Amino acid sequence: MLVITRKTSESILIGDDIEIVITEIGAERVKIGISAPKGVPIMRRELLETRELNREASASSGDLQMETLLRLLHPDKLTAPGGEKNEKK
Repeated sequence: MLVITRKTSESILIGDDIEIVITEIGAERVKIGISAPKGVPIMRRELLETRELNREASASSGDLQMETLLRLLHPDKLTAPGGEKNEKK
């Protein structure tokens, strides 16, 4: 990791298209401005991690939720072992 010291209003260039400007330095936080082309995604790491966790949770529980919804919508139909549907009599 490259570590660079900057003061307020100073910037860092990444390639030809991305500029990071230090806009404010506080006691516990630094505010930055980022200029980049629209096609370059910019996201805080914690949001990316949360999004990935949500995707994993959604993928792992999707089948179970679908089965529960089907049972609620069609209580007269049961799913037998092996995936065969039997009419409730």
